[in-house]
Amino acid sequence: MPKPGIHPKWYPDAKVICNGEQIMTVGSTQPEIHVDVWSGNHPFYTGTQKIIDTEGRIERFRRKYGMGAGGGKASKQQKPQSEQ
Repeated sequence: MPKPGIHPKWYPDAKVICNGEQIMTVGSTQPEIHVDVWSGNHPFYTGTQKIIDTEGRIERFRRKYGMGAGGGKASKQQKPQSEQ
């Protein structure tokens, strides 16, 4: 049993509003919740998301850490075994 007088007021039918339009109702401690993004206008969920890879993130990573053909710190010439 919750203690009386310490909990905020509960609004079982709080309105979620995006761009001045009511999207849905949820339970909340605020009567109205204003949001900028929701699944109905987010590019990932609407299918309009574009992945832009201008610098080639994977190639840059491989170059930086010497993986693959790009070279890098790990691909520098090492001393032969007899000179060590």
